[in-house]
Amino acid sequence: MRNKYLNPYIGGVLLGLVLLAANFVSGRGLGATGALRDTIATGVKAVAPSHYHNAAYYSDNYAMRTERPMNSWLVYQMLGLITGGFLSGIIAGRTKLTTERPSWVSSRRRLFFALAGGILFGYGSQIGRGCTSGSALSGMAVLSFGGFITMMAIFGTAFALAWFFRKNWI
Repeated sequence: MRNKYLNPYIGGVLLGLVLLAANFVSGRGLGATGALRDTIATGVKAVAPSHYHNAAYYSDNYAMRTERPMNSWLVYQMLGLITGGFLSGIIAGRTKLTTERPSWVSSRRRLFFALAGGILFGYGSQIGRGCTSGSALSGMAVLSFGGFITMMAIFGTAFALAWFFRKNWI
């Protein structure tokens, strides 16, 4: 059973149950980008406190929140996801450091495109007020129209751009 991945249909059902439990227990869905935002806010507050207190971005995001962004449930959620993913990799024997790529694509190129895509997606998630988990999945779980629009935009954009970037992955 080592190196075998979870059946995607079972994984989908489990993800749905986690979303349901999150809404039931905390009254909110899941999200990943909020934890990164809270971590960056903590760093900015430590390095440049006057900027933190005067910048509209931080005052808009933290006016109704605690002065301790790292004490957010989103940060604990992400720590749990990282720990759980790492433990799952250890149990399944998939923890070696490698860059998965086709033989004709260099590791440097693969990492560049992965980083560029991650930065663009992270920026877009801040503009769109949520990531795939927070805006799309959690939004769809509570039948939010915005959640469905977000999911269609994410997958529609990926489908539209896949042809241009396919040589980097297949």
